[in-house]
Amino acid sequence: MHIAIAGGSGFVGGAIAAELARRGEEVVVLSHRPGAARRHLPDAVEVREADATRTESLAAALVGADVLVIAIAHPNYPMENPRRGWTFEAVEAAGTERLVAAATASGVRRFFYVSGAGAAPDAPRHWFRAKWRAEEAVRGSGITFTILRPTWIYGPGDVSLNRFLGFARWLPFVPMTGDGKQLLAPVFIDDVAKLAADALRDRAADDQVFELGGPEVLSMNDVLHTALRIGGRRRPILHAPARLMKLVVWPLQFLPRAPLTPDAVDFVNQPAVVDTAPLLARMPRRLTPLEEGLATYLGRAGDRRQPTRS
Repeated sequence: MHIAIAGGSGFVGGAIAAELARRGEEVVVLSHRPGAARRHLPDAVEVREADATRTESLAAALVGADVLVIAIAHPNYPMENPRRGWTFEAVEAAGTERLVAAATASGVRRFFYVSGAGAAPDAPRHWFRAKWRAEEAVRGSGITFTILRPTWIYGPGDVSLNRFLGFARWLPFVPMTGDGKQLLAPVFIDDVAKLAADALRDRAADDQVFELGGPEVLSMNDVLHTALRIGGRRRPILHAPARLMKLVVWPLQFLPRAPLTPDAVDFVNQPAVVDTAPLLARMPRRLTPLEEGLATYLGRAGDRRQPTRS
């Protein structure tokens, strides 16, 4: 089986590529920066130049592919930059539509799309509506598909939890927007990669939409306290009202690579709880508890894995 992965140089796509390569699958990663992507992937993985925002770059990149995994995200995710075309609509939605069209024309026989928990046509946030639009392209292709809606994904190289832990290395406190009481079911990146690899071979995943989260529902405060403890750092969390932070960071959205934007404040403060029962009924598996997942790369006595490129 020849598997192409769009977004395979990113955090999620890269983990899927590595897991598939470990299982002996023939994997090719599509990247708009193939040289940079090459440095972060197993030697057995082929890299081809392709850009989901440019239709003309896709046909040659998909030659020979039986399966297309789509795990794309715009640069500097989740911060958007409309002037540079770095938006959920331009990349995640329209980019997926281009990929589906090109893959259909090239003879791809299966899709696996990494969406997001909360995707819906009438979702209150535009990033969820963009994900729904991408899902519709996959569902409407007439090709066998699996759509995954994960919650907050953590692991070495993530751009969410590791950002907070980075503050703990340089500051006597960890800043957080909002009260940190939103509920999450954080899912370990290894669980995402293994599920993706399983779904490409398991007929139980055919034409299914699965939600995926970890086995525990915790507040954001609890997640961060757990990560700090396992990482061996004692830091208080300093909360700032979300409305105030959105005012403070408003000018930053005009920078080429904004460190934070008002929309991104809402993005990181949203709850992320899902129903994993349908997934586990069709594809039974053990999901990694938060402490166990964190200990693989944060624990002082654990296996400190090298971060994956985000």
